[in-house]
This record gives sequence, C-alpha cells and structure tokens, in this order.
Amino acid sequence: MPFMKGKAPIRRTLQYLNAGQLMLKDKVKIFSVNYNTYGEHHEGARDFVFWNIPQIQYKNPKVQVVTFKNMTPSPFIRCYFENGKQMLIDIDSKNRQEILQHLSTVVGKSEATLKAEAKLAEKQDNPANFGIGCMKHCICEIPGQLPCPGVVPVPKHMRGKFKYQMKE
Repeated sequence: MPFMKGKAPIRRTLQYLNAGQLMLKDKVKIFSVNYNTYGEHHEGARDFVFWNIPQIQYKNPKVQVVTFKNMTPSPFIRCYFENGKQMLIDIDSKNRQEILQHLSTVVGKSEATLKAEAKLAEKQDNPANFGIGCMKHCICEIPGQLPCPGVVPVPKHMRGKFKYQMKE
C-alpha cells in the first residue's frame, strides 16, 4: 500500500486521526506553530507537530493549521480568532503531552460542549426516512411516488392478481 510508506505511516490511518483529543473552539480560525528543527528546548514542539498536528487538522477541518520552522529562538503557538484577536502560547521545554493538555484547557472545547454537539449530531434525521416519528408518515407523501392504495386505487396493470389472470 503506497500510503503506508515513509516515516511513521500510522499517522495516516483513520483510526489514528480519529483518536485526536483536541477539538478547537469555533472562534479559532488559524492555528500556527513556530519551532526549530534543532535544539533541546524545541524537542516537545517537534514531537507535537509530528504526532498531533495531523489529528488537529483532521478533527478541525475549518481551521487553518500552519507550521513555521527555524524562524524563532523559542517555540510558541499562536491562535488567531475570528474577531481579530490573537493568543500566544509558550511551549518552550514542554513535552507533547503537556502541550496538548495545556491547549485543550485554553483553546479546546470542554467535555460538556463536545457531548452536546455529539447529541445534536446524533439527532439529525435523514429527510429520506419515513414512518412513525419522521417528517413523512408514508412514502406516498414524497413527490414522484405512487399514492396510497387506500386513497387512490392502484392501476389494474400494476396489480398482481390482474396481471396473472390476463395471461391465462
């Protein structure tokens, strides 16, 4: 499989991408990470970018995720909000778990919000469904379908008993 080549191919699997824990708030529009590819105090930032950025991108499709390499003396994360404000988060000498934990408390959605959104997504009905508890009670209410046989009789050529009696 071509997608299983390269450095740590596990990062490209759906199971790994779905396991991401960080769901950013709706107000966050741009998420940028600044770090260097060398230096001991940038180690946590490099690990965070390598392991967690794909999950963040997958879980937050409406957020632009940008990484800047070798442009700063100390690693940091900058979040840009929809109202034009910015937030700087220092990640100097932190490991990737500490960075993820801090981000989830500062710019991540709370557990209650995530549960409420999951419940709303679960309740959405498909408009193609019909029956008790749905928007349409019977398939005859959908345009282009035959009306109910109780209201309008089905044409005789569509009824089985007439079709078989005509052959004999």
